[in-house]
Amino acid sequence: MRREFDSTDDSARLIAQVQRAIAEHTPLRIRGSDSKRFLGRDVQGEELDTRTHRGIVAYDPTELVITARAGTPLTELNTVLDDANQMLPCEPPLFNSTGTIGGAVASGLSGPRRPWAGSMRDFVLGCRVITGDGDHLRFGGQVMKNVAGYDMSRLLAGSFGSLGVLTEVSLKVLPKPRERRTFALTLGAEQALQELSAWRKAALPVTGACYFDGKLHVRLEGGSGSVKSAVDRIGGAEIDCAFWDALRDHRLPFFDNGTDTRPLWRLSLPNATPLMPLPGDVLIDWAGAQRWLRSDAQAADIRQLAHAAGGHATCFTPSLEREPFHPLAAPLLRYQHQLKRRLDPSGVLNPGRLYADL
Repeated sequence: MRREFDSTDDSARLIAQVQRAIAEHTPLRIRGSDSKRFLGRDVQGEELDTRTHRGIVAYDPTELVITARAGTPLTELNTVLDDANQMLPCEPPLFNSTGTIGGAVASGLSGPRRPWAGSMRDFVLGCRVITGDGDHLRFGGQVMKNVAGYDMSRLLAGSFGSLGVLTEVSLKVLPKPRERRTFALTLGAEQALQELSAWRKAALPVTGACYFDGKLHVRLEGGSGSVKSAVDRIGGAEIDCAFWDALRDHRLPFFDNGTDTRPLWRLSLPNATPLMPLPGDVLIDWAGAQRWLRSDAQAADIRQLAHAAGGHATCFTPSLEREPFHPLAAPLLRYQHQLKRRLDPSGVLNPGRLYADL
């Protein structure tokens, strides 16, 4: 039976508030549930709350596309998909379980399945957005091949509201795998990365790989035959698949700020980056491409280590780092400035959230 959820089109209020802010040169702090407010620089401005603009606009499971207003809680969207045995494969984090779909797209964060399924940006088909000119525009659509020229919808993914106010998003979804099992293997970190490399070459149905506290946690998903064959090869002790939800939402003991007050860093690295010495405690995710670090080391030192490995580092601890995001190279920063001037000429949309001068 189809469940009923709140559905409200509050776009007129959002448009009017943006237009007033432009006319009065008033900065806006765009927010949903604030579940990711800790990430990025703090914005000083009048609050623009998107949570009243919510609800599933369109969903036909046979088309593998769902369209929802930005204020729709992720838990509601996931419930609707679950009823049809479908899912959003990139597993955007819920954090305090109140996160919205608009915030998920604006932050661009993805969960444990990201290296095998793709990022949040990869699943955005289209959107509606209030621009820095006060216009309410639609980009993209509800099919995969709908873009001629630059893909504005995906440009907004990960922009943290600095280029426009998302009001509606269309996302590609996929059927849930027929079988899902999780195993924990006790072995060293270097051996874990070697095993993951071998399993990748063997095309095993791995969709999650996390190493911490001396154990490699592996998720296998797919048909029963392929999963059973992979289980026979990797071995280990079977554990609850809820482990991946806890990892996604930073509920594992490693992320507990109450017991460890050192800053939390996320290092995003190229695939197959070998084990590298880092100044603190480390949790390895994404089969090695994402490494979480608890460290008191200087920000410049951590970023230099990430840069030397071909990646970048982001500080996930509120108020402990003046510039949470990795500094951009001069050409990229120039493009960011050009985009900001073109899409938000008055500079009222989340000013400074990504970088101080944007």
